[in-house]
Amino acid sequence: MSTVGELACSYAIMILEDEGIAITADKIATLVKSAGVEIESYWPMLFAKMAEKRNVTDLIMNVGAGGGGGAPVAATPLSGGGAAASAAPAAEEKKKEEPTEESDGDLGFGLFD
Repeated sequence: MSTVGELACSYAIMILEDEGIAITADKIATLVKSAGVEIESYWPMLFAKMAEKRNVTDLIMNVGAGGGGGAPVAATPLSGGGAAASAAPAAEEKKKEEPTEESDGDLGFGLFD
């Protein structure tokens, strides 16, 4: 039931923010209760404290803006030719992995044998 509480409080905060109403635990609880959703009593307080510390509009506008770091970068050799030399074997491996089509002659028998 905690996910329901989180979701209900999130929606309540968005409604309050959109209407320009101060976000308090009492107002969150009132909105959630009027929606007919039963939640644990601590959720409105937690969300109200979060809203005090963060700008809710910024949080909404930056949904999906990523917070993690990028992909790790492989170490490169210090010598100038090392990068080119390491790229060549990778290209050769790709060529080796491609399957070759076999003709009937390769199977050891033909259509009219």
